[in-house]
Amino acid sequence: MDQEPAKVTELDAERPKRARGIYLLPNIFTTAALFAGFYAVLAAMNDQFEKAAIAIFVAMILDGLDGRVARLTNTQTAFGAEYDSLSDMVAFGLAPSLVMYEWSLSALGKLGWLAAFIYTAGAALRLARFNSQLDTADKRYFTGLPSPSAAAILAGFVWVAVDNVLPGDRLAWLGIFLTAGAGLLMVSNIRFHSFKHIDFKGKVPFFAIVAVMLVFAVILSEPPLVLFAIFLAYTLSGPVLALKRLAQKRKGQQPAE
Repeated sequence: MDQEPAKVTELDAERPKRARGIYLLPNIFTTAALFAGFYAVLAAMNDQFEKAAIAIFVAMILDGLDGRVARLTNTQTAFGAEYDSLSDMVAFGLAPSLVMYEWSLSALGKLGWLAAFIYTAGAALRLARFNSQLDTADKRYFTGLPSPSAAAILAGFVWVAVDNVLPGDRLAWLGIFLTAGAGLLMVSNIRFHSFKHIDFKGKVPFFAIVAVMLVFAVILSEPPLVLFAIFLAYTLSGPVLALKRLAQKRKGQQPAE
């Protein structure tokens, strides 16, 4: 027996229908981040390693903007989330490892491309785990080193070395340690602060504005070294906090959150 079609009430008629499709504004930023990662690979293939490193940092800025734009404009979609992950894989998974390999790791032969693959695989697994635990994970922490931070370590290392005219083949062993180490940290269970609890909309003391200005001034004074130092400190903060929690647990104390 056929069922009668549902009647459309006045409330349903007045309710605005959400348009289906792809929102342009946030995906422009995602596409730009994808292009920056793609450009980094092309630049490395042409031995323009400083441009390649800068392109990865540009991708980081654009990646931070696309999500915020989507939330501000209420244009978050499942498509945007999947597209963002694919863009991250190129910009922060594939590009940094290829830039590092072209600049330094190729001097080590098989060990070099193995380290590059460890990083790439670590980034892919990190993104897959992040997407699968998005609804259940503690928002205050990232489990494993975030892929943009791992990419910043490699890009910052290349940028500092090129800026100081240090040849990549002489730094190959340090490069292989950073590349493989960053890849393993991404798939580790070590927690890193997400800083998502910071309220950017609330009021802050005047000193906080001054501090932000000073930070920008320091970064602009020596961008390669300062950016590399900042992300290296963040990368080391995870293992340091993990060791601190382990020591507190052995003493029978409650680990500080």
